[in-house]
Amino acid sequence: MEMKNLFKAEKGLIRVKLDVDNNIIKKASITGDFFIIPEINIKVLEESLENTEFNREGVEKAIDKFYEAGSITPFVTKDDFILSIMGAKNDKDKTN
Repeated sequence: MEMKNLFKAEKGLIRVKLDVDNNIIKKASITGDFFIIPEINIKVLEESLENTEFNREGVEKAIDKFYEAGSITPFVTKDDFILSIMGAKNDKDKTN
């Protein structure tokens, strides 16, 4: 099931698109108008989310790997990423 969310952080938007099956994140795409240094590390976050249980603990561990890889995110916090990713759960309640 595809789930999406758009989250407004202090200085930027975070767009999340997830493919979730049986509460496991199979694929993740995170884009937006925020900064990550180095920019390539967004792939670390997306790959860390894959095959992760779609709950706060699983998402938080994936984000920790992202920051442990040396990622710097000016004006966007770990909590911003958690809220943006977990907010995609609400998408399943919307009708298209």
